[in-house]
Amino acid sequence: MPDYDFFVGVDWASQAHEICVLNDAGVVVDAGPVAHSGAGMAELRARLDRLTADPSRIAVAIETPHGAVVDTLLAHGSHVFAVNPKQLDRFRDRHTVAGAKDDRRDAFVAADAVRTDRWAFRRLQPEDPRLLELREISRAYEELVAEQGRLANRLREQRQRFYPQVLTLCPAADEPWVWTLVDRLPTPAAAAAAAGRARGRVVRALLAQHRIRRLTAEEVHHVLTAAALPVAPGVTEAATAHIALLVPRLRLVHEQRTHCERRLDVLLTALTTPAADAEQPEHRDVTILRSLPGVGRVVAATMLAEATRPLAARDYQTLRAQAGVAPVTRQSGKTRLVAMRHSCNSRLRTAVFHWAGNSIRLDDRCRQHYDRLRQRHSHARALRGVADRLLRILVAMLTAGAVYDPGRPRMRAA
Repeated sequence: MPDYDFFVGVDWASQAHEICVLNDAGVVVDAGPVAHSGAGMAELRARLDRLTADPSRIAVAIETPHGAVVDTLLAHGSHVFAVNPKQLDRFRDRHTVAGAKDDRRDAFVAADAVRTDRWAFRRLQPEDPRLLELREISRAYEELVAEQGRLANRLREQRQRFYPQVLTLCPAADEPWVWTLVDRLPTPAAAAAAAGRARGRVVRALLAQHRIRRLTAEEVHHVLTAAALPVAPGVTEAATAHIALLVPRLRLVHEQRTHCERRLDVLLTALTTPAADAEQPEHRDVTILRSLPGVGRVVAATMLAEATRPLAARDYQTLRAQAGVAPVTRQSGKTRLVAMRHSCNSRLRTAVFHWAGNSIRLDDRCRQHYDRLRQRHSHARALRGVADRLLRILVAMLTAGAVYDPGRPRMRAA
């Protein structure tokens, strides 16, 4: 563990960050706020330069492990450590038990904690710019998927009010061709009029445009022209007006989601070749990760974006904890309780859950492992067991530099 001459605590804020600098004896040598601006970051670097000519002799503790302050400190050459807010709260009890919250005290507590117990904190490293973009796009994609689901649910509820026949064609109302259908034929009267024009040319063209082959124009018209629900006057007009507002938003979200999918493919392909000035092994990790059964575009992007450090360190225990796969054991005296882990990365948990679900459909060994666990546990618990096995295999593959080969008992070299 390297030795440091100065220890800096940063209490992050939106307008001004409180800074406290201690020497190796724990004496405050500098303290005061730094504005969250370009001039403020330049001032922070100048204050650190006045301490020592070697920035690697400075250890910095900060609760927020990202942002302009962290980027400034890493570019300066200081060693930055991430302090969990709960850890900082426990270290605060060393100095006061009053429970008062003070930014200057928090900066001092962070600096003192990294001075005495820096082994308990994670040191931050500069990240590959491509991984930063991958993380941002994968999170935006997740938000767009959730937004499309919310809008589609609202569309489905409006159709249920007066015209539920359309929902027999697409119960979730989440397909683009259905949005076009309800836009062109919003009411039962409009559908009846279209049925008589040139044998349903409108619906036939719509199905051809969206390449829908599971339905014919006659089947669609048969559904649309079924007896309508009796509704009060004004209900049809009100629901139709609401739907007219939902459909453009659904199309926009779907277009943005498609753009994110394409961008994720581009970034994953770019990560298969190392950057000219990078020494990180992520380019090999992409190939190895995507060789596993059940890993698609979204799962691979989420794993690489949300579990960057455990994957780079080949840390199986940290990876399974962050993914929510590792159980939590509470034991006291004769009582021992093993429960599901709730404190984890929710995005990573969702990705690993879908990965496990896909793998039991695509891989015989995963299916056999699931069936064995299912005899003693619930479906969710069995899936966590499958995910745990997959993470263990992934870390072993990353360590060995091998890709997954289901036809052989051993992995072949990458």
